Amino acid sequence: MWGARTTAAADADDASIRVDLHDVTAPEGDRFDYPVVHLPSVGVALVVRDEHVLMLRTYRYPVNRYGWELPGGGVDDGEDPGVAAAREAAEETGWRPVGEGRPLIAFEPLPGGVVTRVHVHLWTDAEPTDEPLDRHEPGRAQWVAVDDVVRLAAAGDLLGSGTLVGLLQYVAETDASRPRRNY
Repeated sequence: MWGARTTAAADADDASIRVDLHDVTAPEGDRFDYPVVHLPSVGVALVVRDEHVLMLRTYRYPVNRYGWELPGGGVDDGEDPGVAAAREAAEETGWRPVGEGRPLIAFEPLPGGVVTRVHVHLWTDAEPTDEPLDRHEPGRAQWVAVDDVVRLAAAGDLLGSGTLVGLLQYVAETDASRPRRNY
């Protein structure tokens, strides 16, 4: 049985981040407090051109490390996740996805304690913008060979579930569409 007992916004000016503390009764009868974090949805842009993926080499303070990630960010209220992903790509990398793209995969990254939906959208081309980059994004945009994605994942060099899940889904789809050889 779940029952919300306490709700706290992370910031008085930002009600989009919320923590609920639930009073839970397990099937065995034990009761305990269970925190659930609510975050806005996220739009992630996976842009592939000439067998290369548009990525950011960036430092992330919370995990104190550098790594590679796909551009993306929060989806505004009422905004389509694909529109948000394209906007974030342009702001963070200086490259604007061309065309509508398509939803690649959507998922809940941490369903045991966080409620948020990550939407990864795929585009097959981009054009440079002449707009200034978001100065709050420390990343450096680079086109990375698709063939390097699995190696980067295995080395732990991909940051964030949107990046990891999106890239591995793309690799799985493109690998499945290639003809198999019998040796």
